[in-house]
Formats: sequence, C-alpha cells, structure tokens
Amino acid sequence: MPSALPVADPAPADGSLPASALDGLGSRPFGMYVHVPFCAVRCGYCDFNTYTPGELGTSASPQSWLEGLRRELDLAASVLGVAPLVDSVFVGGGTPSMLGADGLGAVLDAVRSSFGLAPDAEVTTESNPESTSPEFFAGIRDAGYTRVSLGMQSAAPHVLAVLDRKHTSGRPVAAAREAFAAGFEHVNLDLIYGTPGERPSDLSASLDAVLSAGVDHVSAYALIVEDGTALARRVKRGELPAPDDDVLATYYEMVDAALSAAGLHWYEVSNWALAGAECRHNIGYWQGGDWWGAGPGAHSHVGGVRWWNVKHPAKYAAELVAGRSPAAGRETLSAEDRRVERVLLELRLATGLPSDALDPAGLSAAGDCAADGLLDPAQLAEGRCVLTPRGRLLADAVVHRLLP
Repeated sequence: MPSALPVADPAPADGSLPASALDGLGSRPFGMYVHVPFCAVRCGYCDFNTYTPGELGTSASPQSWLEGLRRELDLAASVLGVAPLVDSVFVGGGTPSMLGADGLGAVLDAVRSSFGLAPDAEVTTESNPESTSPEFFAGIRDAGYTRVSLGMQSAAPHVLAVLDRKHTSGRPVAAAREAFAAGFEHVNLDLIYGTPGERPSDLSASLDAVLSAGVDHVSAYALIVEDGTALARRVKRGELPAPDDDVLATYYEMVDAALSAAGLHWYEVSNWALAGAECRHNIGYWQGGDWWGAGPGAHSHVGGVRWWNVKHPAKYAAELVAGRSPAAGRETLSAEDRRVERVLLELRLATGLPSDALDPAGLSAAGDCAADGLLDPAQLAEGRCVLTPRGRLLADAVVHRLLP
C-alpha cells in the first residue's frame, strides 16, 4: 500500500459498517487483500508501507503480525455478518515470501477459517525471486496458492542497481520456471521501465527474458519517483535525471509491441495476459468491487465505504489485542464520488467504460477524444469509451477531459 493516507473521518472502534454498505454483500465478487509489511531491505524507489528488521527492532515480528491478522479476519467476519466466500486472495507487501511456505500457508488457513474460499478462488502471493526456491513453490502450491507474482523489474544489472534491487538479473526467470515445475499454471513477472540509465537495448533484453520464462501475465509500470524515497533524494541532488515522459512513452510502446506479438493481450493499461490468465483480484479493484484489506496500512472497500488501517505493525497488533478495529480512518463515497472513481478506473480496462457513466459534458468530451485519436470511435458509437493505443499513453489526460 502507498505510504500516503487520505484525510477522512474517524473509523468506529468496533469496525462496524453502515447497513447501506452491507446491502447486496455476497452478490458481488468479494476479494481479500493481505498486506505483509516486512522487507529484508528497502528498495530506493519504493514508498509502500514496509519495514526492515532494523527499523522494527523488537516492536513487531512476523508472529505478532500473524496473530493480529487472525484477529482482524475474525473481526471482519463479525462486521460483515454472514461472511461471503472469498473469490480472490492477494497477499502483497512488502515481501510475502519472507514468511516462507509455512507462513504463507498459515495466512491462507486464517482466511479459510474466518471466511472460507470459493471453490474456484484465485489465490496470489507476491514473491521476491531471491527468497524463493523449488521447495518454497511446492509448499505454497500444496497450501492452496494458485498464482505467483514475481518482482523482476529489469534484466539489466545496472538498472537493478539504480533501483536498489538485490536479486541477480537471471533469478526471476529461474524462479518462474521453478514455479511452473511446482505445478503453478499462472505466473506473473513485474517490470519497471524508464529507470535512469536504462537503454532501449536493456528494455529489449528484459522483455526477451520475460518471454523466455513462458509466463502468462506481465505487469509493466513506468518508473514514478515518489516523494520521500531514496530515489527521489538522488534525483533532487542531481545524481540521477528524472524519468523523461517521451522516453517513457517510447518504452511503453516497446513493451506493448513485444508482449502483443507473443500473444499476451493488454487488458488494463499496465497489464498484459494470455486469454483467461487475467488477474481476477485486480479486476475487482478496477470494477469497483468489494474487498477487505487486512494488515498494517491495508485499504478496504465494501459497498461504497472505504477505510484504511494504521500503518505501523506494532500499533496494528496492539489495537487488535485491545479488541479494537485497526482502522485509522474511513470515508463514505457519495454517488458522484463513485461515478468519478468508475471513470478513473474502468477507462483503464480494455473493455472500456460504458458511456452512460458520463454526464452530458463528459459525453461531448468523449466525442472530442475520439476525434483526437484517443478513444476508439467505433466503440464509442456502440456506447463504450475504449482507449486507443495513443489514448493509453495519455490515459490520465483522457480522464481529465471526461470529468470536466
């Protein structure tokens, strides 16, 4: 979860939700996000809610975090009443693979105990390639995980060095192959493009490596220099140049061309997959679904109510031991808030946004965007706003035009 939290209302100590939020619960897909806040080291570009052992000292541990997680999941089931079966689980971080196969198995057992899993549930864990092994993948596959997401970022050692990534350049591909050998059908590799010093040949080599691994899903993100990170401080001091927008656009086109040629279609601006391998959990986010975010700093959304937990693992565990919700704040979205978020999120999908989600000014702007080559005119004529390849490069600008 990103480090910055919204400013909103206090959350009730018992975690209770308004009746309006619970209306229809279970008729919509329900996801579970679990945030693991531990990392061996902090990457220079990362502003997520993570902590190294040196930062935590004795104030928190994986054991106290896991006990807090069990308490929060029990609280969640109580708050929701008849807890819906979980359609998707996503264990993120941080570095979930630091928990080991047994620890990740305990996480999934906690979800099963409090909620239960749908028979065809998608169960994903993020993993750092350096903290995995054939035994690790076999263990989490036996525990019930169905999908693995590996942080690769780049195949170029000098790019990894700028990002402060500690894995060796060949390890992510080897880890992906180990996951397949353990019986996983669905494996994702993450890429970051536009790192200072990355050359087109470096990105091409990274794409070749990804495709050689045979994965069925790739997430590729332009580097963002987040305030407060070590990378931001280096850019501010002039040690590194800021990412160049024109270079980022060129690199995005390179990514799209290579992955599309290999049969991985884009289904969200930054995500490509073979047919049927799309990440169902993330689609739930983009389509405004329900999910409970458990763990320090995790965000949740149920029926138009959004809340987020306290960030520090020690505070998180202490609140739950005291019998209180770990939520730090929450907000109830108005109908207009939800419409705006729908435009922001669904427009990113290849399926697009129904044009009836736009107000009259937005509909007029959509026509202008189609004339400018940003939206597909044929799709717009059929009532959907679908980004063109050029529109994907300017997705944020298109959103601003559709929400005048």
